Amino acid sequence: MSVSQRRVLLAAPRGWCAGVDRAVIAVEKALEQYGAPIYVRKQIVHNKYVVQTLEKKGAIFVDETEEVPEGSIVVFSAHGVAPSVHDEARAGMLATIDATCPLVTKVHKEAVRFAEEDYDILLVGHEGHEEVIGTMGEAPDRIHLVDGAEDVANVQVRDESKVVWLSQTTLSVDEAMATVGELQKRFPLLVSPPSDDICYATQNRQVAVKKLAPETGLLIVVGSKNSSNSVRLVEVGLEYGAKAAHLVDFADEIDETWLEGVTTVGLTSGASVPEILVDGVLEFLAERGYTDVETVKTAEEHLQFSLPKELRRDLRAEAAAPSPGLDPSLQFPWTGGGFTCP
Repeated sequence: MSVSQRRVLLAAPRGWCAGVDRAVIAVEKALEQYGAPIYVRKQIVHNKYVVQTLEKKGAIFVDETEEVPEGSIVVFSAHGVAPSVHDEARAGMLATIDATCPLVTKVHKEAVRFAEEDYDILLVGHEGHEEVIGTMGEAPDRIHLVDGAEDVANVQVRDESKVVWLSQTTLSVDEAMATVGELQKRFPLLVSPPSDDICYATQNRQVAVKKLAPETGLLIVVGSKNSSNSVRLVEVGLEYGAKAAHLVDFADEIDETWLEGVTTVGLTSGASVPEILVDGVLEFLAERGYTDVETVKTAEEHLQFSLPKELRRDLRAEAAAPSPGLDPSLQFPWTGGGFTCP
């Protein structure tokens, strides 16, 4: 194979979404505002590099709220938590910053509303995922987890005329709708949520992979193994024609034997992956002759989320108290990578 034949199809959009950006900036701003240590319950987002980077800045990641010393500050991850976790934080006299992605919060609110209306809620998602645990905690007596189409037969409800489905936000769109299709067959009066639960970033990244997959001999997805949306990208790539697909955290995890006989490499990244990791893979591939990079764009993304209200409140107070002798307009130049601080 001549070097001139080798190319990379680079998916767009890829990488960090608005919810991830918001959560990571929340931890960084908390460290700036209050100093280290800042505790974070679970991984703020499911990415090894991001967690390691924040640890170096003074963040301490814990599995449970009870591990946080009394009176400390704890940040809740982008995946959301159950109401019981908020209760634990209050009992431990902890100051909390809730970095739950607003799109996950939307699903939580839907669960609460439908539970109050006495529906049985069928949550399409993967058992054990932090987002699923948090959502189910909103109404544990009303929510039933449906982990794939094969699980539909196991669902038991009180009244088949009052059933609604909701979804984990990071599923494969095709997988979720296949499960919903089976649920609709079993429960003809099944109610759908008022809007799609699967997040825009998850859908957009999957659409881009679907477009480039048929042309790729190898699809590389940059992302961590505990990142649901990254794992789904590998599955979508294989389903839509990629001859092989692998998930890696870093470029040095790429096995050079994967490239044997491969003319076209597809490259994308999960929604919690910073672009520096994609750049590392591009450099790795360029060193092996894959210097022709073509972007495959299927959508534009402009969504932005404000910081958690706890930080906005303190940041507003900080901005309103300029240091003596300095121009007040220069006291608060931070823009948060595009986020606004109303």
